[in-house]
Parts: sequence; structure tokens; C-alpha cells
Amino acid sequence: MIIIPPTLFSPGGAASLQNMVLRAKTHVGRPALGGFVIKTLQSNDVAEIKTWIPRLERALSERPELSDVNTDQQDKGEQPTMTIDRDTASRLGLTLRLVDATLYDAFGQRQVSTTYAPLNQYRVVMEVTPEYAQRPSALAAIEIRNSSEEQVPLDAVSRHEQTPTSLAVNHQGAFVAGTISFNLPPGKGLGDAVKAIEETSRQIGLSASVHGSFQGTVRAFQESLNSQPWLILAALASVYLVLSILYENYVHPLTILSTLPSVRVGALLALLAFGLDFTIMALIGVILLIGIVKKNAIMMVDVALEAERTQGLAPQEAIFQACLLRFRPILMTTLAAMLPLVLGGSERAELRVPLGMAIVGSLTLSQLLTLYTTPVVYLYLDRFRLWCRSCGSSRHLGPASGP
Repeated sequence: MIIIPPTLFSPGGAASLQNMVLRAKTHVGRPALGGFVIKTLQSNDVAEIKTWIPRLERALSERPELSDVNTDQQDKGEQPTMTIDRDTASRLGLTLRLVDATLYDAFGQRQVSTTYAPLNQYRVVMEVTPEYAQRPSALAAIEIRNSSEEQVPLDAVSRHEQTPTSLAVNHQGAFVAGTISFNLPPGKGLGDAVKAIEETSRQIGLSASVHGSFQGTVRAFQESLNSQPWLILAALASVYLVLSILYENYVHPLTILSTLPSVRVGALLALLAFGLDFTIMALIGVILLIGIVKKNAIMMVDVALEAERTQGLAPQEAIFQACLLRFRPILMTTLAAMLPLVLGGSERAELRVPLGMAIVGSLTLSQLLTLYTTPVVYLYLDRFRLWCRSCGSSRHLGPASGP
């Protein structure tokens, strides 16, 4: 049992009558930090997080690709730690279970009874008064009754000291987590920051039990990079299917799609020339250009096929005539798409600068290339179509029979 002087109890009696209230300081999810980019480390072991978060923070602070490196670790708190002398406790007739039960009676809010009222019920909780529960000096007043009915001071079998501890333990999902935030210095992009973090993690030998993930802007950046190839491939497949249905042909849609490589080349060259990053807005511009640039080839292929059907022209003459007839419409539609982006402006025009540069660069390069490459691809694919037809005809006819 626990022996405590009466001054440690609440004035109303041997135990306080109250509803049990549990207070806990818990952070769930990602804490708010001042950095623009956030890296989170997770582990099953709190000690691993306490060890590797400061190491990674110091290493990242030395990288020129990052600035204002900060962490959410708050490990400057203190807690009382009690050490039980087992030999002395055994000699005085005390067990660890009895000591543990005594401390729980004093500070653990043990429920000892339930009081029933007409409209409610109340749990009777035994504890020391709050003013004594907040100071480690209250441990000196606790006495424990041993098996011989003797009162043994707790200080006789234990010692306590102040040890460092974390003020809060953050969690993300079911794992203990620590967060590192940082900003990007001028002239550095998200790709540079991600590469620097991965290299630093390998250099310091980050433990295999600690796994990290990006949050916020970097996470969105990585997800966009992973989905970009599939998004562009889906757009190309949709365009090919629509054109195949339109022309009732599987070859000429490839002629139109042959103009699309100049889209990405022109966009990248324009962004590199003006020192801009390939952002989400630039990707939107590239997707829009898939429809804008292929209209050059569509105009020429439509006229060439119509000339072959109605005028009986050879493919070379038909595509040459199509280039002459469609040069002015191609030039007009290209300028109509470029001029608003070049001359337009607003308060937040800088957000659309990568999109505008990607479109202007792609249209400029594709305008020069498609007038020369589309006729060549058209002629070669037409010859390929005729060769496939001749091979199919000879296979159906079979070898000639003898007399």
C-alpha cells in the first residue's frame, strides 16, 4: 500500500471525486514548418528518428542546393527518471511490482470505486493533488508498506534524476516520424533538391529501418514526373485512334504523328534558352501542342489524299500541291496561336511564362520542320503501304499452277 502524508491529498477526503480526464500531447500527420519543401523520415523506433534526423539535417545544411534547413525535432525537454535498487528493495521486503503499483496509485489515476447518482455516475479516482504531481520532490514523501508491515521510504530503494527527452513525438500514419524542411536557393530547382537529398542520404549511410518520403511540393512534383509518360502516351494513342477512324487507314495517321517530336524539342530548347524549368504549366503546354502542331500535317495530308482521289495525281505531286495550297493557312493559324502569348500580359503572367515559352518554341520549330519532314514521311509511308498491299495480294494469289 502507499503511505502519503495527508497534505498530499485533496482537502475533501482520502481521494478526489472526479471524472477521469486523460491529457496527451499528440501530433498526427505532418507538423507545420516554415520550409517550402518537406522531407519526412519514418521508423518503428523513436531512437532511430532521434539519431538520424540531426545527422541528416547537418549534412543537408552543407549542400548548396538547399537553404534554410530546419527540423521539427524538439528534444530539449527534461523528464524525471527513477532507478530502482533491486538488491536494497529485496533486502527491505519490497518487490518491483509493489513499487510500480504504488507509483500508479499516486500518479496513474487508479479507479477505486464508482459513485452512482440519479442522473449520472462518477468514477472515484485515487491520486495525489495536482500541485504535488507536477514536481519530482513529491517522490520523497512516498512511503511503501512492505510484507512485514513496515513503512519504507521510496528514496531508500530508488534514486531519480532529470534526463533529456522529446517534448513531442510526431507520427505519420502508424510510424514515428521526423520532418526536415528547407527552401530552394535562387537558381535551383526541385529536381536539384531531390537529387541532393538522395545523394546525402546515401553518403551518411541512412539506416535501412528508416524510410523517407517527400511531402508538399516535392511529392506533387514526383507524382507529376511519374505520370507524365503515361499521360503523353494516352494522348498519342487517342489521337492515333481518332485519325485512323477518320482516314480509314493505319498508315497516314503515322504521317501526322511524325510531327510531334518537334513539339518536345522546341519546348525544351525554348525553356533552356530563357533559363526556365520544365514545370507543370510547361507540361500542360506540351499536351496542348499535340493538338496544335499536328494540324499542320492534317492540312497537308487532307489535301494530298483528296488530290489523289479526285485528280488522279501521283503521291509526290499531290503532297507538293498540298504544301503550296496550305502554306498560308498553316502560317496564319501558327501566328494566331503565338501572338496572344507573346503580346499578352497580366498581374500574374509569370505563372504562365513556362506555358507560353513552351508553346512559342514548339510552334516556331514545328513550323520550320513540318513543311519539309511531312512530305518526306508521307511519301515513304505511302510506298510502305503499297508494298504491304502487294505482299498481301501475292500471298492470296499463291503460286501459279502448272499445266
